[in-house]
Amino acid sequence: MNIVYETEVNRCLLCEDAPCSKACVYNVNPADRIRSLYFENEYSAFKNFNNECDKCEGFCEQECVLKKYDKQISIKDLMKHLGDLKDNSEIINEDFDVDISSEICGVKLENPYVLSSSVVASNYEMIDKAFALGWAGCAFKTICLFEQHEASPRFSVLKSRTGSFFGFKNIEQLSDHALEENLIVFKELKEKYPSKVIIASIMGRNESEWEYLSRKCDEAGADVIELNFSCPNMEDGSLGVTIGQDKELVERFSIAARKGTKKPILAKMTPNVQDMLPYALAAKRGGCDGIAAINTIMSITGINIDTLTPEPSIRGSSSLGGYSGRAVKPIALRFISEVSESKDMKDMHISAMGGIETYRDGLEFILLGASSLQVTTAIMQYGYRIIEDLVNGLKNYMQLRNISNLKQLIGGSIGNIVELNQLERDTILFPKFNSDTCIGCGRCHISCYDGGHQAIQFDKETRRPKLLANKCVGCHLCKLVCPTSSITTLTKRIKRRD
Repeated sequence: MNIVYETEVNRCLLCEDAPCSKACVYNVNPADRIRSLYFENEYSAFKNFNNECDKCEGFCEQECVLKKYDKQISIKDLMKHLGDLKDNSEIINEDFDVDISSEICGVKLENPYVLSSSVVASNYEMIDKAFALGWAGCAFKTICLFEQHEASPRFSVLKSRTGSFFGFKNIEQLSDHALEENLIVFKELKEKYPSKVIIASIMGRNESEWEYLSRKCDEAGADVIELNFSCPNMEDGSLGVTIGQDKELVERFSIAARKGTKKPILAKMTPNVQDMLPYALAAKRGGCDGIAAINTIMSITGINIDTLTPEPSIRGSSSLGGYSGRAVKPIALRFISEVSESKDMKDMHISAMGGIETYRDGLEFILLGASSLQVTTAIMQYGYRIIEDLVNGLKNYMQLRNISNLKQLIGGSIGNIVELNQLERDTILFPKFNSDTCIGCGRCHISCYDGGHQAIQFDKETRRPKLLANKCVGCHLCKLVCPTSSITTLTKRIKRRD
């Protein structure tokens, strides 16, 4: 997307009951279209789009809430850009039927997206709304038999320059409702939504509690049991992540939970270990049918330099907490890749989470072997409504490539990740500069000179970069920093200089 339009899209606040769409006299619904662009679902943004915006006086822009304290979004220009995207995009055969259903150990999911065990799946009202909007299932907020005492506040974030947060820290614990209250919610949800999948997340303090909770959730109608071996925020230091860092406890408590149910069991794994595989194998030995990964990463998101207190501050103190959001996706992908490529884990279900915000994010986990996807942080920021773009984006991707079934994509990238010593290192792929779209900012030159190999010359009069091939090593730092995507790569490789 053009940098100007991308900036405008990112400025959008994604309002509730958006005034811009309510003001539109041609039923263009600009808010939904901008939201689809925001979540990288371009085709849905311009689907069924007939640009009549030139005919009106910009009532949508006049109602933009940003106008109250900043410049309003250039909605008419964005709609014109949508028309250009539509004219220049590949045509999708919408009559090509695609099946995005999946399953968890034989339990069918209408799509791969479920709410992960967290505050977003903590009561009937919330899950009812999510199911009605199209989420295929939920992992209910972890149920236990001991009282919870939460801190206030309990969240902190790292924000991008546009104001959205890409890193999120929580010190939230488990469900603060009694077991019987939560079991009633399971029964009511199954009565209203028999085809939706209920995953009961549980945590016990000993074998008898793991078995008891597993049995009671099974009897209440849960389709899958998830064993929380990974919460990093427990008051009792012998619970949560401590269990997930002990192979013997993982196996022993998995055996206990298995005694309480014949339903599929997932072990929710911690990333706060060097290698997840030994713990996943311990869960398998204990009778688990799959893993859910990753839970949050132990973190300190920042220190308030005025109060000298880590965030969030509770009466001048704070603690380590669980880090999530798009910033953790690379770490989550690494763990999923390592587990899925293990021959000993090939029959185990993988339910992936960690930074899923768009359908592209989720698809990356699917390509590494995940069959179900769990989401929390993106919902906390944008709401359950993101399911529309998650589902439609995935369908559009499959239709464009004539892929009829989601199962054809699962594990599609396994094998493409190799050891460092297996990478080809004898050739160079040079960057290619597009002078038509280059705006002459010189960022490529700055980064190459100060952080690369001084292989880009910058003409200050023409404000155009020039590649010095005799110095270029093909690292592509220039391509990554270019704000207008004006640097691509040549298709032909050349032999590396000695």
